[in-house]
Amino acid sequence: MLAKLAPVLRRVLIVDPNAHSARLLTEIVKGMGAGEIVVEHSEPRALKAAAELEPGLIFTERSGDNLDGESLARALRRSSLACRRVPIIMVTADATASTILGARDSGVHEFLRKPFTSADLLKRVENVALKPRDWVEAVGYVGPDRRRFNSGEYSGDRKRKADKPVNGAAAMAAAKDQAMRILAAALDQFDNDPMQAVRAIREQAATLKSLAMKVSDSRLAVAVGALEVTLASGPPCKATLAAPIGSLLAMAPPEPMKRAG
Repeated sequence: MLAKLAPVLRRVLIVDPNAHSARLLTEIVKGMGAGEIVVEHSEPRALKAAAELEPGLIFTERSGDNLDGESLARALRRSSLACRRVPIIMVTADATASTILGARDSGVHEFLRKPFTSADLLKRVENVALKPRDWVEAVGYVGPDRRRFNSGEYSGDRKRKADKPVNGAAAMAAAKDQAMRILAAALDQFDNDPMQAVRAIREQAATLKSLAMKVSDSRLAVAVGALEVTLASGPPCKATLAAPIGSLLAMAPPEPMKRAG
């Protein structure tokens, strides 16, 4: 098991203003076989350390002096750092429904309540290392699929019947549907965050292109190609993206789509 966890534990970043808590967490992680461990106490220093260390795993306290764990998670997810998709485990004694939802919506992978045991911590590390979740690149949300949040608290196969497609065709249909919804939301919210909107649109274009190739959908492939040409033809804006995205959305099912992100 420890060998399977090695890739995420090779470099670990711990963010906690409380020196005692940080030291305790450091000792437990060392016992799991962690290699290089860096401890920081504030959000600005944590982001700088993340850029230099490129950690495989980040632990962050939810709040403290000069630290807002949710803000840190959102900043990392929306950054251009190589480790922007790194698993994040939030640790806090303030485990209310609102704080758990706040952690989930900020892009955190797992939530760990204090006080915790070594077994509790190991379970969370196993979840992020051995049970990877789909990545959602939208405008309103950037991070792992929220439907599987805090999987360490759940022992069943899935949380909802709709969480797991029944076959490959259903999985591809679900992926296409989500990509279309994110495209619609990204165009609608473009002016609120142009940089993230473009990143979300590029991600969905790549997803749709891959799906088009898998099912030999030439019509979808041509429409995605038009979007890619627009993205590559200089700084994209809402006006230039409207037509190619509109062509793609016209291929969506006739029923109204809920906007994602």
